[in-house]
Amino acid sequence: MRDHLSPAQLKQHIGQAVTLEGWVHDIRVLGGISFLLLRNSSGIVQVVLPKKSVPTEVFELVASLHQEDVVSVAGTVKENKEARNGIEVVPAEVLVISRSEVPLPLDPRGVTPAALVTRLKWRSLELRRPEAAAVFKVENAVVAGFESYLRGAGFIRAFTPSIIGGVSEGGSEVFKIDFYGKDAFLRQDPQLHRQLTIVGGFDRVYDLGTNWRAELSHTPRHLSEHRTIAPEMAFITDESDTMRIQEAMVLAGINEAAQACPDEYALLKVDPALPKTPFPVVAFPEVYDTMKSLGRPFPKGQDIDDPSLRALAERVKEETGSDYFFLNRFPSRVKPFYVMKVDEDPEYARSVDLVYKGLELSSGGQREHRHERIVSQISEKGFSPEALEWFTEPFRYGVPPHGGYSFGIERFVAYLLGIQNVKEAALFPRDPETLQP
Repeated sequence: MRDHLSPAQLKQHIGQAVTLEGWVHDIRVLGGISFLLLRNSSGIVQVVLPKKSVPTEVFELVASLHQEDVVSVAGTVKENKEARNGIEVVPAEVLVISRSEVPLPLDPRGVTPAALVTRLKWRSLELRRPEAAAVFKVENAVVAGFESYLRGAGFIRAFTPSIIGGVSEGGSEVFKIDFYGKDAFLRQDPQLHRQLTIVGGFDRVYDLGTNWRAELSHTPRHLSEHRTIAPEMAFITDESDTMRIQEAMVLAGINEAAQACPDEYALLKVDPALPKTPFPVVAFPEVYDTMKSLGRPFPKGQDIDDPSLRALAERVKEETGSDYFFLNRFPSRVKPFYVMKVDEDPEYARSVDLVYKGLELSSGGQREHRHERIVSQISEKGFSPEALEWFTEPFRYGVPPHGGYSFGIERFVAYLLGIQNVKEAALFPRDPETLQP
């Protein structure tokens, strides 16, 4: 079995024998000395082979290797300040575990650039590229930070269904499937089931899972399949309680990744700075006046479009210095039936979006917990109250004020790392053109 040691950990084993396994990242044969860069998920280690100091068969074997061959190297760790990470390994034995075909369809070193479509087609080879792998190590740490914070704040994870029997938000942006001869759909968001869990007496829950949206969008911001983390909590005062939880969750995710992934951040040339809280709040109807002053007016009662949202984000950045802000109190006509209206001004809803660098990361707010109002709002939206009784009937039996949000993981990580296309933050992305690999 190989030693699971990162390059940094190898510094603690100078003079000791180790066994390392991985891929040939690069190789140079320079007459009397050869250099092999060995790569695995822990990083890249230099293996040096002075012809006079290693067995002849080892030197000759290494000279026959190609990029992406899988090898095992048994040798001694040496200190060398000029080497990568300040250490190198002098081998006593090198074994070939698996040979790679040549030429490669993709260069995991990144020396030969490849278009995104090629990198996604050969995703497994692309993931061998350290910069590509770094994205998912950061993503893993961010989500770990999110979960750690939520659990510490009293949330428990709820495993809600991915197959649903009806559409909760209207529209045609759902994937229809056959469920034992009945029509069913892949969920757009498990939100109604999170609410039913709160109705069931749980105080704080969160869902972490996959959602699907059959949206014919061909932009760098959209995926047909994406992951979200979605908390829901009972006994809130109003939608501002969801903002405070969301701010703290975001900070926890960034902080966890900064602590766990300094090498990945350095490789990606990203500064994991913590944003200041509280995040600014921009509310309707003031949004209409702001957009008018920016030369982008739109009628009251309508939702803000993406170009206007980016313009608004630039204004917030200029005035506050923050890349983050909450967009609050949307027109109730553009929000789903389950969002609570503002009692004193029902034209607007207690809804909240978190915007980061001009991109919507999350949507949520306070839910309507009063049975008669939910049923009324269902009718207002043109749905059949009878078709949604599976959801609304439990609300007859005492439900606390509650709220939450659904936060897009790939979108956040992509923009956090300065990645321009969210597909690069999805391990095997799905979009209207991509179903394989």
